[in-house]
Amino acid sequence: MDFELRLIFKAIGFFTLIAVGVPSNVIILTIFIHIRAREKKLLPSNAILTKLALVNLLVIFSKGLPQAIHAIGVRNILNDTECKFISFTYRICRGMTICVTCLLSCNQCIILAPPLKTWLFLKQKITPNISMIMVLLWCINCAIYPSCFLHVQAIGNYTTSKYTLHLEFCKHDFRNFAIYVANGIAIALRDFFFVGTMTIASCYIVFILHRHGQQVKGIRSSDKNPGKTAEYKASQAVVLLVTIYVMLFGIDSCIWIYTLTVSSISPAISDTRVFFGTLYAALSPIVIIKTNKKIKGMLMCHSNKNLLSVSDSNNENSE
Repeated sequence: MDFELRLIFKAIGFFTLIAVGVPSNVIILTIFIHIRAREKKLLPSNAILTKLALVNLLVIFSKGLPQAIHAIGVRNILNDTECKFISFTYRICRGMTICVTCLLSCNQCIILAPPLKTWLFLKQKITPNISMIMVLLWCINCAIYPSCFLHVQAIGNYTTSKYTLHLEFCKHDFRNFAIYVANGIAIALRDFFFVGTMTIASCYIVFILHRHGQQVKGIRSSDKNPGKTAEYKASQAVVLLVTIYVMLFGIDSCIWIYTLTVSSISPAISDTRVFFGTLYAALSPIVIIKTNKKIKGMLMCHSNKNLLSVSDSNNENSE
């Protein structure tokens, strides 16, 4: 009974994640691709959000979808090659969500920073080279996971070492303690560096906004609410995204630390960790859609066109 109940909750959770995450990320990608094709350019922040939506989709398809399929009773559908590909895709894109969110917060921090020599230098070097930085981040993440192609296998009747991660469809056998530890250290260093950097950048954004709000308070009635400015709203959205990510990363890390202290891990604990590790891919696009001026404008324009089309159709029928 407990087993069936766990699978029911698992199926509901991951299918909801897919139902929310896939269309919302597709909306973001479609709108920004349309803007890029029409205007021949994207703001650096919107270009970063486009990459975030892409890696979010890949996270959902490579982790959320297999988990949902497993929850409804489908087993052992992947061969060794498919396991290697899906495992590599998920790990790379999960790492890219950290890196891209960090880049987004750092970019917004640079935009808001005072016009000092150091900040001007960063604006000149980072903002025009977002694409190159993104390529570098892909390379960093790809370099961390060669073990996916070497040691990931489909589930089967074969002997594995004690340094094996048992996934739903696949097994990741690190073979020996040295490889296991090296892989763990590389991932931990990347995660804590980028999460730490995005946290510091977001704290600085909050500090700048607070200081600016104190400076303009009472000067003019129109300036009393800095939330009316577009830059303020964009900064709020970035801080919210970082806050969500840090919270989910904290939950993930706490569960991971707990699993290191016990001899046997409950499947429900593993499912919970995977769910929270994937949840950002569904929550972040909702925040982006609700706060991004370009996306809201395009959706409103599309909605108005549909209303006009329905109105014209009704007028023709009445005539």
